[in-house]
Amino acid sequence: MFILQIVIILLATKIAGQVSVRLGQPSVLGKILVGIILGPALLGWVQDTEILTIFSQIGVLLLMFLAGLETNLKDLNRNKKAAILVALGGIMAPIIGGYIGSHFYGFSVGESIFIGLLLSATSVSISVQTLRELGWLNSKEGSTLLGAAVLDDIIVVILIAIAMSFFAGTDVSIALLIGKKILFFIIIILASKWLIPKFLQVFSKFKVTEATLSAGLIICFSFAYFAEYLGIAGIIGTFFAGIAIAQTKFKEEIEHKVEPIAYGIFVPFFFVSIGLAVSFDGIGDQLGFIIVFSLIAIITKFIGSGIGARLSGFNAKSSMGIGAGMISRGEVALILAVMGLESGLLPTQYYTSMIIVVIGTTIVTPPLLKSIFGKRN
Repeated sequence: MFILQIVIILLATKIAGQVSVRLGQPSVLGKILVGIILGPALLGWVQDTEILTIFSQIGVLLLMFLAGLETNLKDLNRNKKAAILVALGGIMAPIIGGYIGSHFYGFSVGESIFIGLLLSATSVSISVQTLRELGWLNSKEGSTLLGAAVLDDIIVVILIAIAMSFFAGTDVSIALLIGKKILFFIIIILASKWLIPKFLQVFSKFKVTEATLSAGLIICFSFAYFAEYLGIAGIIGTFFAGIAIAQTKFKEEIEHKVEPIAYGIFVPFFFVSIGLAVSFDGIGDQLGFIIVFSLIAIITKFIGSGIGARLSGFNAKSSMGIGAGMISRGEVALILAVMGLESGLLPTQYYTSMIIVVIGTTIVTPPLLKSIFGKRN
């Protein structure tokens, strides 16, 4: 059965991507929408099985690994002030907007704070793919977006842990949590400087097939595992794995060999998996809630991150583009929603509606980026 799903997903995503491009939109938009069409919400041809989830997880890890390989470390460092301001603006505005909106709907203080934090999450995996298609990934705007997303992820995870310890009775050591984040960056910096180049050098001399490619993938998934072990999203780990390898002479070889693997099979599963989370069952009574919170999610992130970009010196167009690129909540918010459901901070009856809000932010991001930035020559 899964073999048939591979055929359906690969065929459907490529056709949907082509149709999307012909309509003047980034191909990623069509690939996400086809997930909704193929999934339980409409046709029901593809089910969210365990093996599909694994393929999807590999896809997003490789997507961010390639983003790291294409990122200029000097540009990332040069734009760190802008990234901080964009991240802070993109966290504060959704927290305030989400809290006010939740309070209006009668949520408790703890639930309102959690929903505000849920809406402050950012996942730029979709933005990365869109910027890549438009030619903006290696720009100053692209570097700022990536840097802001990394900071956003770390700050929101810490704030979520604090909220859960206060309102859900979860026993969390905040000092330990922050310590783990610091430890992660210390170790990856040291590994990137001393271990990764030597590891690649040694592995490249092995007389076996695709030794260098295997070495790159070992580094990629090792960084992902280490990140998740310390409570950081795996995509942050693979992003920095890509940056580490980009500083070596093996960058081009690994990038050119990983791309066909990623885009040929695994990344399409990630795009489709986003749409599979959508369900229209029983949402008629909550349509107003979905519309209100979708608007809050989109507007607060767009304005908050956009103001942060403007304060750091970007012009109006670039600021709007950065704000648009930070809108997508993607898989990060989906994971946080599950945490909220399990801890009781996200009411069960609103879980599906919040998932649809998250998917909505992911769907609007590609066309917004295209309309603001356009194709870069």
